[in-house]
Amino acid sequence: MQEFRIEDAHEFVGKEVTIKGWLYNKRSSGKIKFLLVRDGSGIMQCVVVKNNISPEKFELSEKIGLETSLMVRGKIKEEPRAIGGYEMEVIDFDIYQPVYDYPISKKEHGIEFLMEHRHLWIRSRKQHAILKIRHEIIKACRDYFDMNGYTLVDTPIFTPSACEGTTTLFETKYFDTSAYLTQSGQLYNEATAAAFGKVYCFGPTFRAEKSKTRRHLMEFWMVEPEIAWADLNDVMDVAEDFIVFIVKRVLENRKRELEVLERDISKLEKIEKPFPRITYGEAVEILKKKGVDFKDGDDFGGGDETVISESFEKPVMVHRYPIDIKAFYMQPDPEDENLALCVDVLAPEGYGEIIGGGQRIDDYELLLKKIKEHNLPVEAFKWYLDIRKYGTFPHGGFGMGIERCVAWICGIRHVRETIAFPRTLYRIYP
Repeated sequence: MQEFRIEDAHEFVGKEVTIKGWLYNKRSSGKIKFLLVRDGSGIMQCVVVKNNISPEKFELSEKIGLETSLMVRGKIKEEPRAIGGYEMEVIDFDIYQPVYDYPISKKEHGIEFLMEHRHLWIRSRKQHAILKIRHEIIKACRDYFDMNGYTLVDTPIFTPSACEGTTTLFETKYFDTSAYLTQSGQLYNEATAAAFGKVYCFGPTFRAEKSKTRRHLMEFWMVEPEIAWADLNDVMDVAEDFIVFIVKRVLENRKRELEVLERDISKLEKIEKPFPRITYGEAVEILKKKGVDFKDGDDFGGGDETVISESFEKPVMVHRYPIDIKAFYMQPDPEDENLALCVDVLAPEGYGEIIGGGQRIDDYELLLKKIKEHNLPVEAFKWYLDIRKYGTFPHGGFGMGIERCVAWICGIRHVRETIAFPRTLYRIYP
């Protein structure tokens, strides 16, 4: 017997099927009970008519509470007024586990209560929609790179040295020595790019930043391509094409979820190439014209990024930041060595940076100098320097934070709702 899933109801009209799921909601109209049952793929209205079922089952349908697990048997029919456009005429049902005290009710709950019950909150319709869109975004990321000649090469979670200082790194014991949870797979990507040409890694990354903002998590997921023989312009071209691909995929496959979230999709439909490209200096001028008290030469904060991005309907690419505020591996601009060949992509509607990247230093002596200037342990970077010692090549890449991308595309304010079990500054439960 073919397994039935609610999302495939259009294939089963007039057929008798069994839904295995959970009671999402219910209402009553005299001799008719309406059970809204979810199965993970969707929600279906199951109509229980008193005369069509045993008295015991009809009475039971009145008593059971939300999230009762059950199996409902009946015939599928079209019903435009029902969620999804279909409903079930119930013949019989069996209870697997009755529930009478589900803690999340239909009333409003505070965010602390909901986060404490995150393991249950993800069952709600909006949280379900967000995580479905996250799944689509991740699939689109993989499809884009797989279709464009990139090789997925996994990079380590444990790293042996504090490559950029220890202030934002999680340290852990590694037998009789110390290790750190990765902040990025980029350095290892640079090595694999020399082997495969175009590579990407995708996995969790960790930042011990004591930031309590709507854009920060301690553990988040990042997709990072690295491209051999690429300069900054190549990196920006790929980032632009990549974002457009992701947005179009979500619009094609997840319109129902976007509707659940009440997302204004007209704003997403404007995400087409080309994106505006401005220099750091031009971005600073935008801030000054809008009355923001900003010191030229500083990095942009979340509020600054919001002001800059609000001037554009598409993601804006800000390039050539001061080299002193960027990482040691950034290639200096040959036309002005005080600037780095780097780029941040700021999402519109005030969502800020979703991509950061640039061109890497490919000269051995310059990289060695930068490592020393940043007071980093040269011995720990011997393998990284080897990439410039044995067949160096121009290359670049970027990293995109999945959670920030999900927040923007879904139109939700805080990244804590973009991952099933977020790790924030003050929360590691559940």
